[in-house]
Amino acid sequence: MKIIVSEEIESVCPGFVGACVDAEVENTAFSQALWDEIHEMEERFRKELTTESLKELSGIAATRRVYKACGKDPSRYRPASEALIRRMLQGKELYQIDTLVDLINLASIAYGYSIGGFDADKFVGDTLTLGIGREGEPYEGIGRGMINIHGLPVYRDAEGGVGTPTSDHERTKITISTRHLVVLINGYDGQEDRVTDNARFIQELLRKYAHSDGGTYFIYR
Repeated sequence: MKIIVSEEIESVCPGFVGACVDAEVENTAFSQALWDEIHEMEERFRKELTTESLKELSGIAATRRVYKACGKDPSRYRPASEALIRRMLQGKELYQIDTLVDLINLASIAYGYSIGGFDADKFVGDTLTLGIGREGEPYEGIGRGMINIHGLPVYRDAEGGVGTPTSDHERTKITISTRHLVVLINGYDGQEDRVTDNARFIQELLRKYAHSDGGTYFIYR
């Protein structure tokens, strides 16, 4: 898998750094041990954060800045990491989807980065390009229907958009039958060490909960 960061993104976030985790996996409908880990983090965050202070977390604050620079309102189109933590702090249960999606959500909550998880066998071509959504560009968010991605950072394969920090696309979404997983970590704050730690944390979760050796990762800019 090759990933290209376009000049559009470099112009609004010259320090962007991403990580791509690529792994063979087995998905399951539910993992109690994983959810025990999620609930432990929920308890800690409720003691440490509020719905306002979470916006100051490095990864979230930087993503919000990029949204504004691209012309998008980050309070209307919240980055996924912010939306997940905000839901926890409001005392609402996180949506339980399946083990792969749930562990990616945990990794996003833990580090504050918006993370895309994809069934890599559904990509068209071998290259993803990170650019900015165009006016009228069709995009079907998972469980959201058609959404307006104009002004949102977006990964595209040879067929079109597959992932934004707000929502990934129905076409390449993870399902219970997913065997080849690609996870993209978006470090709009430019903190390579933290992005790398997040990638390694995902590998650890895959080894624990997805019958995987953790696969490999690489950093891209």
